[in-house]
Amino acid sequence: MDDKRMIIKRWMLKAFRDLQTARTMIRADDPPTDIVCFHSQQCAEKCFKAFLVLMDQDFPKVHDLTRILQMCIIHDKAFIDLEDEATFLADYAVEVRYVSDWRDIPFNEASEALEKAKNVMAFVRGKLGIENNIE
Repeated sequence: MDDKRMIIKRWMLKAFRDLQTARTMIRADDPPTDIVCFHSQQCAEKCFKAFLVLMDQDFPKVHDLTRILQMCIIHDKAFIDLEDEATFLADYAVEVRYVSDWRDIPFNEASEALEKAKNVMAFVRGKLGIENNIE
């Protein structure tokens, strides 16, 4: 396996693990919705970065999903279809980490974050030519 494919595979494995964590946490008794949202955002971020590796595009070490998505759109206009997902998930990279930004996240919001992460994962897997489903 060449280096680029190995790096893409690693980004997608980490993205899958974030998605798996979000799925597990949402099923818990009294689910930690902030953790679900954080890992949903992380899943999307890592998927976008995997695509950028495929495109030989360097990217900054930032968590700004909308910025990273714009970099993807430069290489493939179809990524514009993920603007809603990126916008929805963007704040969960930092907002849920710090007590100064504390807010209770309702279950339905966390559930929507998880669904949006799944959408990003499925879309990017298609772009990367990864056929097997993650469900």
